[in-house]
Amino acid sequence: MRNATSKGWGRQGWRHLRRHIAHGWQVLVTRGPGQVEFWIIALLIGICAGLAALIFRLGIGALQTLIYGTDDMTMASVAGGLPWWWVLIVPIIGGFVVGLILDRFTPDGRVRAVSDVIEGAALEGGRVETREGWASAAASIITLGTGGSSGREGPVVHLAGVISTYVANRINASAVTGRELLGCAVAGAVAASFNAPIAGALFAHEVVLRHFASRAFAPIAIAAVAGTVINRLRYGGLTEFDLPTTGNFGLYIELPAFMLLGLICALVAAAMMAAIFRAETIGNRVMARTGWPRWLRPTLAGALLGLIAIPFPHIIGVGYETTAAALKGNLDLWTVVIFALVKAFAVAITLGGRMGGGVFSPALVMGALTGLAFGIIATAVAPEYSGSHSLYALAGMGAVGAAVLGAPISTAMIIFEMTGHWQTGIAVMTSVSLSSALASRLVHRSFFLTQLERRGIRIAEGPQVWLPQKMRVTAVMRALGARDAPSPDLMRNMVAAGQGIADSTTLDQALRRFDAEGAAFLPVIHAGENESAPEILGALYHVDALRALNAALAATAAEEHG
Repeated sequence: MRNATSKGWGRQGWRHLRRHIAHGWQVLVTRGPGQVEFWIIALLIGICAGLAALIFRLGIGALQTLIYGTDDMTMASVAGGLPWWWVLIVPIIGGFVVGLILDRFTPDGRVRAVSDVIEGAALEGGRVETREGWASAAASIITLGTGGSSGREGPVVHLAGVISTYVANRINASAVTGRELLGCAVAGAVAASFNAPIAGALFAHEVVLRHFASRAFAPIAIAAVAGTVINRLRYGGLTEFDLPTTGNFGLYIELPAFMLLGLICALVAAAMMAAIFRAETIGNRVMARTGWPRWLRPTLAGALLGLIAIPFPHIIGVGYETTAAALKGNLDLWTVVIFALVKAFAVAITLGGRMGGGVFSPALVMGALTGLAFGIIATAVAPEYSGSHSLYALAGMGAVGAAVLGAPISTAMIIFEMTGHWQTGIAVMTSVSLSSALASRLVHRSFFLTQLERRGIRIAEGPQVWLPQKMRVTAVMRALGARDAPSPDLMRNMVAAGQGIADSTTLDQALRRFDAEGAAFLPVIHAGENESAPEILGALYHVDALRALNAALAATAAEEHG
């Protein structure tokens, strides 16, 4: 009897538990998560994003080891001893496979990365493309594993966005909650990629969300810590780079040298970004004029990379071996200059050729080489007043990286956490700040925002510009037949006179029409099929458009200061 009763109570308890779980899920979907629930979700997203970053990194290393016999930390040394035909053919095959993946699974043959995550945060309620994200991650693993010259952070950030998008869609998250979930995913992925929890949290705020909101700080920090734990369970608490003693730093005497280094790094960063965009433009023109299939573009890029890698194997992969050698001062001046020029060329081919990968790690390589070259010259000119070469390489690494990302705070923090050299903060921050200030005048705020600008998305100019670009007139118009709408006859006459606007028109375009025509309202129409008369859907009033824009700007301000 006691066993039967216990068994009955057990079944009843499980039924109650399932009922409570179902009820809790329904509340979560319909009302959104509460604060504690959101923190739990942030923790889970951070863990998943950290695992994604770890698997991505291990996948690249496994593929490199399979093909080249080593991973990125000794790639240049080992690849230089391989047969030349092997170094040539591997990137060609990799580019071919990448081209097939992107041609099959993306509408434009383009890898998704950080700029697309920024766009998703600003315009899509914190959502990113999922199918394209998975394809981009696969393409980037193949690119970096078969000789591509780029970084792993861009696709990892977008892959984390795919995870947060899935969660946001499952719980029917609002735009504000979706953006915060996206910030959590990005923080976890960046923290796991660089073993840098503080930098991961700052990167999510500074680069992706592009504001610091107090309500989002705690969950993003939780996700960043979770991502870091995932990294350290595999790699331990060691820093990415082990630097030698940096030597004495004469603050007041040597500081002008780091200021000059920052300005030089801004020019290097601007030249590197210009080369990438120029390569992208040339690739677009060639493909448009020849009509070649999209999959051929990465294949040709792989062929060029293979030719370059035969004499310069340091271009293969992320470039951590080259960065470590620069930070330790193990390269002479002419080697540094040649390596930097060749690396910039290879990065432009990889990204302009629409292979996979990101731009931040190459920027760190370029910065370390630039800083080392400057340090060699500076210490030769004034040895009694100069610190070590490594200190200049470290400052240069941060300066070029910050100029490319347009994120001086999170970049400087990444440098500190990757190297563990917090005592060099004054030198690094001096170069980073001046580099960021000058580079923002030379490019459109950052590499990512310039990418968006080239696609016609002007996020850099602020919400007053991009908000009306995403709002449709159909969401603001007064429907046909409504009590406060104009008469149908009046609207038909206006349409006949050419004063109608299509239902696909954005609020930005409509406001331009109002400014040009001075009308109080414009009919909203849907174009008919087979040249039939357009259907009148309603009317957009100028005052309604302005009121909707004002409400959207107020909501954005409340989110940023919440």
